[in-house]
Amino acid sequence: MASSRFEKQCNKKIAVMGDNCIDLYPDLGVYYVTGNAVDTAVNLATEGIPTSIITTIADDHYGREVMEILRAHSVDVSHVRIVHGQTAITYMSMEGTERVHGTYIEGVLQNMVFGEEDIMFASGHDLVHTAFWGKAEEAIKEIKRINPAIFTSYDFADRLTSSRITEMDSFIDIGFFSYSRKDDYIEHFLNERVRSGMKIAIATLGENGSLAYDGERFYECGIIPTEVVNTVGAGDSFIAGFLATYVTTGDVFLSLEEGALLASRIISVFEPWI
Repeated sequence: MASSRFEKQCNKKIAVMGDNCIDLYPDLGVYYVTGNAVDTAVNLATEGIPTSIITTIADDHYGREVMEILRAHSVDVSHVRIVHGQTAITYMSMEGTERVHGTYIEGVLQNMVFGEEDIMFASGHDLVHTAFWGKAEEAIKEIKRINPAIFTSYDFADRLTSSRITEMDSFIDIGFFSYSRKDDYIEHFLNERVRSGMKIAIATLGENGSLAYDGERFYECGIIPTEVVNTVGAGDSFIAGFLATYVTTGDVFLSLEEGALLASRIISVFEPWI
């Protein structure tokens, strides 16, 4: 059942391309399934959007758990590639409610690629999403060539000075960025992204909410106060809430609000999805 404040019409399909991993907290003796693509796909499905994931998953016990989580949330796994090897692991610790990333083992993701069949499958969706660590840049370019009308979105995280931004500007319709506050720099940055080809550029601003620009005006949205347990997944859940609402309504402000709502629910639990 969708978690949003309004019922979504589920005639739009979203494909997510990218990573999957395990966040392991040795000091706490716990771990959970995560990764930008997994978190976004699971949260989109929770929002009531038919969602597919295109990724490479290891055949070890962690990989089997990744598949179990995806299937339990009705994510389409028909284009998941299962290969022999180790699931990617990030060794984590906590400082209060903030996560601290430690050693990262890339595992089978080191050789993750997207083939022609993956690209054709993704091209049949209404929107394709990926992220900075998803290794899907060339696939996105090809998807846009095959289906120019398809919407694409990309999470650049906090890499605001990466050369990949200018490389992808003209191939991405909705760009997500992470920053700290509303100021002249971020307003100019978002404006420049739209001038360079994006339709909507969005900055999540932590406790200061979010800011979006669509070429005509800026939109601001605050956060929804909640008890913070773990900030892991806040960005991916915001993206899922935004995309789920935008593909069904086309309303930027409502989409920002839904992103804030879903993010507030996710940071109130330990896992990056519900």
